Amino acid sequence: MNDAPMPLSSFSQPPLPQSSPQPLPKVIYLDAFGTLFGVKSSVGHLYSQLARSAAVDSDPKAVNQAFYQSFAAAERLAFPKASPADIPALEYRWWKAIVAETFERVGVIDRFEDFDAFYAGLYNYFATSDPWQVYADTISSLNRWRSMGIELGVISNFDSRLHRVLSILELDTYFQSVTISTEVGAAKPSPKIFKAALAKHNCIAQQAWHVGDSEAEDYAGARSVGMRAVLVAR
Repeated sequence: MNDAPMPLSSFSQPPLPQSSPQPLPKVIYLDAFGTLFGVKSSVGHLYSQLARSAAVDSDPKAVNQAFYQSFAAAERLAFPKASPADIPALEYRWWKAIVAETFERVGVIDRFEDFDAFYAGLYNYFATSDPWQVYADTISSLNRWRSMGIELGVISNFDSRLHRVLSILELDTYFQSVTISTEVGAAKPSPKIFKAALAKHNCIAQQAWHVGDSEAEDYAGARSVGMRAVLVAR
């Protein structure tokens, strides 16, 4: 398979010949955000829109840039020593630090009358269907793989809100497993999260493919454990 990024549809739609030298996978794992679904417009647009409801004006493009700078600078979203009961609160604080730094970078953090209340609303908003869009080729691709008898799983550096998001976007029924970095205690590209996902399907790496939009986290991470990796372009 060509290692260059491709649309998900071009990876899934052409019939896979049974005479192919490589057998069909037992499992195809997919990244979530940026592969199955994404945000409507941009993170910066949504953050700025929510900030306006708190009487804080900001430039969406600047906020978007600040968000990705803050996100890139943060520790990966995983808590290796945390108990399961502590994870939701740790996720909440992790994202709060990024949101606060985002608005600090654009110089408006001090304009929030009650940042804690604003952040609580923002955090809950991203657990609803409103900010998300399922990519046009997602459902057809999942249906095709499922019709071929291939098991499907998610491997994601999202947080535990992902379970709800997959449900409200009507994607959850496609997947036999969902493996999340905060629940494993390791984030992609760590081999640990891929191995945890493989164990859920009683599958060896050579029987699995992983599809994602990040060259470092998805493509290189999957290949490092021996999985076949596909990089998609979004």
